[in-house]
Amino acid sequence: MKKLFFISLLFCFAILHPNSYANPNNLSQQQEIEVTLGTLSTTILATGTVEPQNRLEIKPPIAGRVEEVLVNEGDEVKKGQLLAWMSSSERAALLDAARAISEGELKKWQEYYKPTPIYAPIAGTVILRDVEPGQTFSNEAVFVLSDRLAVKAQVDETDLGKIKLNQSASIILDAYAKQSIKGHVSHIAYEATTVNNVTTYIVDVIPEDTPNFMRSGMTANITFDVDTHENVPVIPQSAVSYKDGKPYVKMRGEKNSTKDVYIELGESEDQLIEVLSGLNVGDKILNLSSISFNAENDKAGSPFMPKFHRRK
Repeated sequence: MKKLFFISLLFCFAILHPNSYANPNNLSQQQEIEVTLGTLSTTILATGTVEPQNRLEIKPPIAGRVEEVLVNEGDEVKKGQLLAWMSSSERAALLDAARAISEGELKKWQEYYKPTPIYAPIAGTVILRDVEPGQTFSNEAVFVLSDRLAVKAQVDETDLGKIKLNQSASIILDAYAKQSIKGHVSHIAYEATTVNNVTTYIVDVIPEDTPNFMRSGMTANITFDVDTHENVPVIPQSAVSYKDGKPYVKMRGEKNSTKDVYIELGESEDQLIEVLSGLNVGDKILNLSSISFNAENDKAGSPFMPKFHRRK
């Protein structure tokens, strides 16, 4: 009974993993890979949020009522530009009383008692307009200006040493995943933030050209360009094995044998890795993880594999 159960297990394994019966010592089943030249880029990935680099709230010096608004959200304004006209609470009450008397009385008091202007203290973009004509207010912000939008990236402390000022980076917004925005590092925080025992630093990334669709509060993924290795020998990482902590690859030897060649590795990216020494461009190595089932050498197949016949 136990023997029948064991045979059944082998049968199921053979169906699910037919390549397991290929002979790993058969060099004809081992794929050859040529050492080629490639380009590897070392990058650091981080997430962040789009925020104004400098956010300025504009609060009128006195309580009152807005008479006229001259800008909208998204407008670019210059320093000293007129944003709105407002009346103090006293002027608003006086004009309301004059309006009740006659139109002429209203115009007279409008000339005598001028409204108060609200100017832009900095050049930037209006990111919030929280007031409409006729609306009263006391001490709340009626406009919010931003000199420019930046991405506040959260960089792990282990990667902070690789981040430099003016370092190039690319920004991809979650809302516009197909649009890559070029930027650079403008500021690195001096104070850390620790959440769940993870220490990060805020790094400001400024877009080279801020697109119209970029909005404050958007979530972004940032890729910092650390280093680029061009025209260097590269091989798949799957072809590298380790013995006593030393990397090596296998090459064909004499009389259908293999030999181990120890190598020195450099930077890696995705599935490729740089070879610093031990191999030359054009050398051929064996990818032992790519053993394929050789039908010609295994015509008989596994003794546990079912045989299928094509219908005529």
